[in-house]
Amino acid sequence: MGSNTVHFLVVDAHPGAAPLPAYSHKIELRLAELLDGEGAIREDGVRQLIDMVVSSMRVAEDKGVEEVLPFATSAVREAANGEAVLRRVQEETGVELRVLSGGDEARLTFLAARRWYGWSSGRLLLLDIGGGSLEIACGLDEEPDTAVSLPLGAGRLTAGWLPGDPPGPERVRELRKHVRAEIARTVAEVSRLGPPDHVVGTSKTFKQLARITGAARESEGPLVPRRLPRGALEDWVPRLAAMTTEQRVLLPGVSAGRARQLLAGALVAEAAMDLYRVDELDICPWALREGVILRRLDRMST
Repeated sequence: MGSNTVHFLVVDAHPGAAPLPAYSHKIELRLAELLDGEGAIREDGVRQLIDMVVSSMRVAEDKGVEEVLPFATSAVREAANGEAVLRRVQEETGVELRVLSGGDEARLTFLAARRWYGWSSGRLLLLDIGGGSLEIACGLDEEPDTAVSLPLGAGRLTAGWLPGDPPGPERVRELRKHVRAEIARTVAEVSRLGPPDHVVGTSKTFKQLARITGAARESEGPLVPRRLPRGALEDWVPRLAAMTTEQRVLLPGVSAGRARQLLAGALVAEAAMDLYRVDELDICPWALREGVILRRLDRMST
């Protein structure tokens, strides 16, 4: 259960093999935008969440799923009524959600990227822009030497900082300043580890930004290399800021559900790449879900 999407993914997985997706059931609920004035998930959001869990459990039964690994990220973790939402989900569905900390998200996503690229990638720097938070992790091993989570998700920032369609230039400047100040606090912690040998980005935001700057279509498969150059991204940021949501939907690879958030995501990506002195990053097909599965498989094999 992410801040943007609630996704039930059925995989064929066993120790020693890559988890292979077998069936996907998801909705773009955008929990990060379904908050009331006190930061609590609204009743309509809770109801949709519960309905999605119920339908997912039906899918699990139909597909012969042997084990379910239910987890939630920042939208539930940071909601004012997060604990109450978890209780309602368990009471009405029987499913007990595990809430991942921001550090857990960063470490598990880093594990997925490390397994995808292997040891030859050397010191790996990971950037992941979700709906509610930005995860940053860096290290030489499967466990990163540093893992940071910042409240800079594309959905959260759009809802809190970018009213209007398109938003006014002053609001865009204010958000850019805020994002850069937040990321700048982490630069020393990451830089002390030394320059990375390989930088990767995960999440839908990075995939869409890479696509509009010229990367291959998703339909061409996960093995096709996809990259995001900082120069091309910097050229696109002012263009995205001037576009309405309807105009962004017409861009290659941009979904209707994510179009409104794309500017905020682009501002975060641009700031992170600039402050970490990243000229280009690779788009990693694996992210948090795969990290959760891989960690579970590791425990099964010990």
